[in-house]
Amino acid sequence: MHAAISPPIPQFTLGHPHRATYTACQSAITIGLLSSWSSPFIVKLTSDKENYDISEDEAFLFTIIPPLAMIISCPFFSKSCDIIGRKHTLMLLSIPHILSWLVTTLSSSIYVFYLSRFFAGVGHGCFFVSLPLYIGEISTPRVRGIWGNLLNVLNYAGIFLINLIGSKYSVNVTAYLCLPLPIVYMVSVYFLPESPYWYIMKNRYDDAKNSLRKLRQVDNVEELFLQLQEEIVKRKDERSTWKDLLVKHLNRRALRAGIFLRISQLLGGVTVFNVYMQFIFKHSGSNVNPEVPALIYSGLCCILIFVAGFIIENVGKRRAFMVSIFLCGVVLLSEAAYFYVSENVKSIDLSNYRWYPLAGMLMYVVFCCNGIILIPSLMLSELFAPNFKSKGLSVLVIVFGLMIFISNFLFYILESRLGMYGPFLVFGINNMIATAVTPYVVPETSGKTLEEIQLSLERTRPIWNTFKYKLEITTV
Repeated sequence: MHAAISPPIPQFTLGHPHRATYTACQSAITIGLLSSWSSPFIVKLTSDKENYDISEDEAFLFTIIPPLAMIISCPFFSKSCDIIGRKHTLMLLSIPHILSWLVTTLSSSIYVFYLSRFFAGVGHGCFFVSLPLYIGEISTPRVRGIWGNLLNVLNYAGIFLINLIGSKYSVNVTAYLCLPLPIVYMVSVYFLPESPYWYIMKNRYDDAKNSLRKLRQVDNVEELFLQLQEEIVKRKDERSTWKDLLVKHLNRRALRAGIFLRISQLLGGVTVFNVYMQFIFKHSGSNVNPEVPALIYSGLCCILIFVAGFIIENVGKRRAFMVSIFLCGVVLLSEAAYFYVSENVKSIDLSNYRWYPLAGMLMYVVFCCNGIILIPSLMLSELFAPNFKSKGLSVLVIVFGLMIFISNFLFYILESRLGMYGPFLVFGINNMIATAVTPYVVPETSGKTLEEIQLSLERTRPIWNTFKYKLEITTV
């Protein structure tokens, strides 16, 4: 009996898991460009009354529309991942990004800008739904450990670039310069292999084997194919309804930990400072052009996130998160004190301390890059059992969009009603509360298998039960 001859691996392919992962993650640059587009351009558009008669209240909606569009579009892209495949959904990601930049090139009125921001949010929804699913299914465990950090590095590279380009060029020219990126991304993703998991789910077994050959760069993939097939059959047999996600206690604890991480991260000010960066520095009272500290802030983020990715695993994710969020809280509360005195206590002269808002935000960058920014992205996919992962992550994407909306809205309301100290005070208090709650809600996942993480969730005692238990001990 002759062994079956495997078809040759196509030469023009981006099939190796490292290359495929890196190519798929490139969209994070455009996500960074679009998510922080408001940082340079809120200041520019509200200052240029000759070409754009836009108030700060109207410009505030630039930060609110994208997360709402992301929440609305998530269910559609979650379905499309199963219907047309992970790869083709990733290709769809480029369409709203292209439309967003195209509309921006034509923007002259506030409503056209709103439409552009809506398209940007739709692209964000597609990104956060489809990319983790695709990467998780094509990559090895080692590659999965790298890609979470890669996403953050590329995202902050985009944030740095939009502040750099926005400091030199107009709104329209910036859009023209950024437009080629999603076009190149769509073409690049076309040459990626589809997820073998999706092919097996659709009973396209020959296609699944060809995909595995491209991804593993070997001809004989029969054993790996049978393992994947067995895993998918087992996953189908295991009950994994939306009700079970909420009813089963392990799933509830995983969901609670994931929601807590996202709420703590976003109410810690991470995304707010990205989108309001230049606005904050403009109102800090410093004589420095706000474009300069914004570039330093985002550039430093990009470098520190890259370095932190190699450190956090050794320290432990939960411990790093607690230390990071506590130190960030200290910095934010000190910034709140500075802004309160500057805005409300005129008898105290702070003219010699105008450097502090920038120095404080740079300290914040150092601390948050070693925990708050990275760890939620790295931990979320580790919390859920395989058969509940897609449902759990879908819920967390919606929570992510909702919390971006809430944190941006909070910043606007608190800053306009109380002054700049208001949002810093609220975010600082949130960080202190999160520091105290983290040990009771978040398990340690560093260096643990999925089974060990599930056991950690089993042992994690809800904070209210812990207080009840301690009260009972005290009473006895």
